[in-house]
Amino acid sequence: MPDADQFGDEGSNTFGHILEKHPDLPLPGMQRMGIFNVIDSPRQQKFPRGGYGRMALASPNKDTTSGHWELCGLILEDPFPTFDPGFPQELMETFSRETGYGFLGNRVASGTEIIKELGPEHERTGLPIVYTSADSVFQIAAHEEVIPVEELYRICRIARGFLQGKWGVGRVIARPFIGSEGQYTRTHRRWDFSLEPPRKLLLDYLEEAGREVVVVGKLEHIFNGRGISRSVPTKNNADGMEKLNIELISGGGDLIFCNLVDFDMLYGHRNDIDGFAGALVDFDRFLLSFQEKMGPQDLLIITADHGTDPGFPTTDHTREYVPLLVGGPQLEEGVNLGTRETLADVGATIADFFQLNCKLDGKSFRQELGI
Repeated sequence: MPDADQFGDEGSNTFGHILEKHPDLPLPGMQRMGIFNVIDSPRQQKFPRGGYGRMALASPNKDTTSGHWELCGLILEDPFPTFDPGFPQELMETFSRETGYGFLGNRVASGTEIIKELGPEHERTGLPIVYTSADSVFQIAAHEEVIPVEELYRICRIARGFLQGKWGVGRVIARPFIGSEGQYTRTHRRWDFSLEPPRKLLLDYLEEAGREVVVVGKLEHIFNGRGISRSVPTKNNADGMEKLNIELISGGGDLIFCNLVDFDMLYGHRNDIDGFAGALVDFDRFLLSFQEKMGPQDLLIITADHGTDPGFPTTDHTREYVPLLVGGPQLEEGVNLGTRETLADVGATIADFFQLNCKLDGKSFRQELGI
């Protein structure tokens, strides 16, 4: 994005850097929908099917919470606070007083690296490992045999209670892990404790209209359960795609909202271009069969909440435009949706699709699609 330099992200390009290393990456499903029409590529489709474009982040952030809230119709005016090189003494004194625990760490760090470094001391002392990143997060890591998971969740809930206002990070994240020195592994029992959205989002309005909202993946955490009829947890991309398929086939949910975690967590944050490329191929293979199962009135939107460039010399999220692909049996001819000013256009379009009477940020592109 034009303001990427303000975030230290000038030159980031998630899809571009993947294609530099894998120029012939086979993505027939997304290619047909117009993914290569969004960029300057010889693989552009002359007659793509559905809508294609890209979207800017209007909120002054590049984190998971801001991105998902914006997708659901809320543009934040102010960024969540970040804490580099670590949290202030006053905050950490409050942490110890309120939770009854001391702490290790308290600095900006990669989760896998700080657990590798401080895991043995954590096992000896029983003190939780506290760390943050370039994003607005307060992360607490603990070995499941040292601090049981439910106790770790309790500590995080307490922290969420005082991490408000000037300390109001977007998410408090429980990071349980297992194993022994040199072989620590984070488990799937991670839990995110988000701030409460300041006003109604798309999911709230869908709930009020009696619509069923099913979320697949970590989305329940990001929205604090608001507007969600049923949550389906997942372990990885493959599990997420399988469960998304089940929800479509079973007819569950008026809106099925799925987050595939591996692109960001396993590949973007770990600078794994090859892994990211392989995951895109796996998703595209799934997409082809998924679209065959869609009903005549179904609408599919594929996008992202931020960039996480595996070819950029950081392990943080990156301030980039995100792709926008829209498909469904109703959409035979390609529609160039251009560069949207905000991710909130997705929420506005879904609200329009369901004919909700609500006020959300963003502009619907339903009419542009001709549906």
